Amino acid sequence: MIDQLNISLNNNTDAATPVISVEHMFKSFGANHVLIDFNMQLYKGENLVVLGKSGSGKSVLIKCIIGLLEQDSGAIDVLGNDVQNLDEKELDELRAKVGFLFQSNALYDSMTVRENLEFPLRRHWIKLTAAETDAKVKDVLENVGLAHTIDMMPAELSGGMRKRIALARTLILDPEIMLYDEPTTGLDPITAKEISELIVTMGEKYNTSSIIISHDMNCIRMTADRIVMLIDGCCYAQGTFTELEQNNDPLVKQFFQQWQSKLSIT
Repeated sequence: MIDQLNISLNNNTDAATPVISVEHMFKSFGANHVLIDFNMQLYKGENLVVLGKSGSGKSVLIKCIIGLLEQDSGAIDVLGNDVQNLDEKELDELRAKVGFLFQSNALYDSMTVRENLEFPLRRHWIKLTAAETDAKVKDVLENVGLAHTIDMMPAELSGGMRKRIALARTLILDPEIMLYDEPTTGLDPITAKEISELIVTMGEKYNTSSIIISHDMNCIRMTADRIVMLIDGCCYAQGTFTELEQNNDPLVKQFFQQWQSKLSIT
């Protein structure tokens, strides 16, 4: 096991109020040990980035957090709930409080934007009148800057627009926690910057706590209050972007050196 590099928490987080706690978590697929004694906390109002190489287990982690996968051992607590011990009804109720922005966006191609946004309200049996539903759809679309797309089909939208609609569909349930799985993957640099800015803006507007899974250093620099580095299956280091950027450990440094070299080229 690699010794963890413990760096202080951002002073802006409320250390007394973790909304997600992962303790001594192990997850393997056969002989592939993905997460090894992994520990992590997300605090109320915080944007926490989980940084690691492709295939390091970042997406497995958030799927375990919302009960799509079951850990082999260890504890996952989300908003005071022991996820592993929840039944399907309880999991469904918890997931209504935890928004999940899929890497693929997961929009329904056969539905209009309006119908895509209405779907989670019906799925979670939110009791609203037709007028209240319409107002909620229009409000969340306005917040992501796409009010004019309400009657368009996903195929008519650009990649960045589909990402915004997917975010709007998640926010329509007013979640307490947001989970972002590689939110800027496949986007051009300008659109990726816009999505990163939107993550910060929507977090402030909706007062959410967020976990952002990413290896996009520009997105991470813009969004992260704190970073957890997932290396060799464990929480190898944590700290602010600046703290980790200045760290001399070779495994930490490699992420920032690659990013800095790209900056110098451009």
